Amino acid sequence: MIQHFIDWFAFLQGWLFESVVEPLLFYTGLGEYAEDAFEGVEWFLAGACEVAALFLILRPLESLIPAQKMSDRHARWNDFVYTLIHRLGFFTMAVFFTLDPIMDHVAGALRMEGVHPFNLESLVTGMSPLASFLVYLVVLDFFDYWFHRGQHKFRWWWALHSLHHSQQNMNLWSDDRNHLLDDLLRDVYLAFIALAIGVAPSQYVLLVSVSRALQSLQHANVRLHFGWLGERLLVSPRFHRTHHAVGIGHESKGRELGGCNFGVLLPVWDLLFRTANFATDFRGTGVRDQFERVDADGRLTPARDYGRGFWRQQWLGIVRLAASISRRPRGTA
Repeated sequence: MIQHFIDWFAFLQGWLFESVVEPLLFYTGLGEYAEDAFEGVEWFLAGACEVAALFLILRPLESLIPAQKMSDRHARWNDFVYTLIHRLGFFTMAVFFTLDPIMDHVAGALRMEGVHPFNLESLVTGMSPLASFLVYLVVLDFFDYWFHRGQHKFRWWWALHSLHHSQQNMNLWSDDRNHLLDDLLRDVYLAFIALAIGVAPSQYVLLVSVSRALQSLQHANVRLHFGWLGERLLVSPRFHRTHHAVGIGHESKGRELGGCNFGVLLPVWDLLFRTANFATDFRGTGVRDQFERVDADGRLTPARDYGRGFWRQQWLGIVRLAASISRRPRGTA
């Protein structure tokens, strides 16, 4: 059955490229980019399949076993806009194929100096495709864990990443609710590492697709966990919901920066570096400064606006970034 799906996917990719993309490229005088465009069609189809599968599987689960009642359906539709932007491949594809020729140039220069580029698969002879895929998945997840911790450690970075945490109605589309600058940093970072350890472009598509599908499950509004052992093997909706919990997932010892459960796919990194929180309840999500509060000196601090629409949210992210750099008081953005 898997082979049938692969054959069907390859046929559809070829048909779409030959019928639509290739004629458009030659009509616009961009025929030299045909090879990259063919890979782009693969990203687009992989993303379309992801979106369809997520809707058919996770939406019914959200209706059957919701972790919380949806209070703002517009927020879910807005998250869906983010999903279309990211899952159809345009953003990640542009980053990967921009870096690919740069890395090839660097590798060529190293070969001229007698230095052979590193390839992770070459460390073990006879590694099967499945084994190499899993190894790459684990290695990339390790680096992703530290990237995620950085988003919660540095105030300027949190100013961007807090948009992701501001969703008080977490749902299956919320994984993609990110500031574009934040996503650009992450995509460049992961694409660079993937190319540096020898991940092929076609394999990178599959790695990203599998990772994104699992992250959509983590963000889904479902009352679901994997049991004592499973919770320690794979990040579950409950484990990740704790990361999004107000005042827990993005704070440490009362300070805005910090948090817990930074693992993207594997909780093992949180266990190793003591950032795991295996709370057994399903708490409300959001950022503390979204709520009006009275400070210790009795002063009333108004709730911070994170915006409702895509462009408003992107703009306010820039405002928060500028405020964090200029060290303006938190309540001014």
